[in-house]
Amino acid sequence: VPFHFWFPEVLQGSSLTTGLLLSTAMKFPPLTLLFLTSHSLNPTLLTLMAILSAAVGGWMGLNQTQIRKILAFSSISHLGWMAIIITFNPKLSMLNFYLYALMTAAVFLTLNTMKTLKLSTLMTAWTKTPSLNAILLLTLLSLAGLPPLTGFLPKWLIIQELTKQEMALAAMTISLLSLLSLFFYLRLAYCATITLPPH
Repeated sequence: VPFHFWFPEVLQGSSLTTGLLLSTAMKFPPLTLLFLTSHSLNPTLLTLMAILSAAVGGWMGLNQTQIRKILAFSSISHLGWMAIIITFNPKLSMLNFYLYALMTAAVFLTLNTMKTLKLSTLMTAWTKTPSLNAILLLTLLSLAGLPPLTGFLPKWLIIQELTKQEMALAAMTISLLSLLSLFFYLRLAYCATITLPPH
């Protein structure tokens, strides 16, 4: 935020393979730049932008039915988690990025294999690829940050670091905003595991 408005529409118009590159590899250059200049950045401004990113990513993702748009807003929300900690602990921010990229790659590649772009088609995909549905479910819950899955660890470490830096209010705010993202991850996970008969 506020430079994100192009991203959901571009991701929606892209293939899942291109979307994977946009969601992961294209984040690396700006994060590297932030990493290299982290000592001279204004922590208050970056914290504000991070919280706004988490808020916009969460709120805008709630009402979506297109999977690529949901993943775009998820990406914006995750960038908020990476940005909030980069001035205090850049290595933790990069750890968060690497784990996010790994989990996002798994989601995009699974959806690409299943040929699924909408929630409605995700509901009947279990008949064709039940094992991929199980992988998708676990990866989505991990992206949501639920323990004991992989995605919980970086969020927990970020909250700990923010508390050490006496930023408990920021930690609480971004944690509450992640509940918005949790809702649409759970909705995706529910759609992936619901057993509707194929049309």
